[in-house]
Amino acid sequence: MSEQVTPKREWRFYLQDMLRFAHNVQTYTEGLNQASFVASGISYDATLRNLELIGEAATHVPENIQSQYADIPWR
Repeated sequence: MSEQVTPKREWRFYLQDMLRFAHNVQTYTEGLNQASFVASGISYDATLRNLELIGEAATHVPENIQSQYADIPWR
């Protein structure tokens, strides 16, 4: 049986993912102050997860691209 190789995903798609995750964070936190955000379990968890996904997606952006945009806190 032969193994199928999944083609490597283009790094630009990860930027699109990051923007979508950031939009999710804005949506989940809209209208919440800090106290209500922390108290809202679902919004809090969903926001943290999307921030984690932004960080994970950033690891797929090549270093040479990151260095061209050094003002972005990639980590």
